[in-house]
Amino acid sequence: MKTSVILACAGKGVRAEFKDNKLLQKIGNITIFEKTFSVFEKSNLIDEIIVACSKEDLDVFKTLTKNATKKTTFVLGGKTRTESVYNALKIAENDIVLIHDGARPFLQEQTIENCVKSVKEFSSGIACCPCVDTLAYSQDGKTINKSVRQGFYNVQTPQGFLKDEILSCYEKAMKSDKTYTDDASVYGEFLRPAHICEGDASNKKLTYKSDFSSDVLVGTGFDLHRLVTDRKLILGGVEIPHDKGLLGHSDADVLTHAVMDAILSALSLGDIGKHFPDKDPAYKGISSIVLLKKVLEIIKNKGYKVRNVSAVIMAEKPKLSTYAEKISTTLAEVIHIDAKRVGITCTTLEGVGLVGREEAIACQAYCMLEKA
Repeated sequence: MKTSVILACAGKGVRAEFKDNKLLQKIGNITIFEKTFSVFEKSNLIDEIIVACSKEDLDVFKTLTKNATKKTTFVLGGKTRTESVYNALKIAENDIVLIHDGARPFLQEQTIENCVKSVKEFSSGIACCPCVDTLAYSQDGKTINKSVRQGFYNVQTPQGFLKDEILSCYEKAMKSDKTYTDDASVYGEFLRPAHICEGDASNKKLTYKSDFSSDVLVGTGFDLHRLVTDRKLILGGVEIPHDKGLLGHSDADVLTHAVMDAILSALSLGDIGKHFPDKDPAYKGISSIVLLKKVLEIIKNKGYKVRNVSAVIMAEKPKLSTYAEKISTTLAEVIHIDAKRVGITCTTLEGVGLVGREEAIACQAYCMLEKA
């Protein structure tokens, strides 16, 4: 079963108080729209991307996605979110459809996987997180009648469904006078209660101007090391069985090096070569995890901490996908964040270049920092 994703990007974002579409605001060096789009563009679980947007934003969104490798289609949104999603559903080509808010750029691959898996098993999958705040009900708006938390969830996106089922529900919703705030409401109204799947607290929707705080910083890092004999292969602090290892002054952990550079770049603190020169004998053969701890101490002293990490390892051999979870867990323990906030993906370069000829391994990493 193949999967389409619909990105709901047609809203005006009035509550954010920006002159233009809030999705064109930048996180680091890219727009919110690009950040959200890139999550699905990189996902192996997604086969088609449909962007529902306004006529005013159509050209700029097309320009921002001109280098997309996945099939990407644009559809004009309507006067309401319901109408926009309906327009997109009508052209979706695949059996499974995920519907996602364009203003949720911090989505992790694991949440996409949770939604798709839930749809395959239960016909629907709604990303949700248990409420951590107590909810109060007041009949008169002045006094609390009841407080409760247990059994309540914060509903997020993506929200996944079998295409034919959710399209049928939306056809009925278009004939109704009711206002629907999300897709699960439409599904529940006309078919059955939607199934909950595990979301992620970092999958926050950017709604108000305060959500666009400059206290959130994004960094990127890249590194490449040559493969040689008689060296251990260390990636993210995990030793990988292989007949070659990476050449370098330290343990040459190319993944951890890229992550460190991403963290440092977010605060414009230079790169690891500046902080840990390869001419310094003190760092000869040192574990890159030790250096990562030093980098974390540096940003802690600046008042920041890591919010999430995303990295792609480029290697022809060995095949690394079976080690991705262990690498995520290892890095998460060092960084002191949940493993679900460390996204590790692995790819080959199809025989192209140093990496493709099995002469090197490279890594591109991104991170987000927030005030500690």
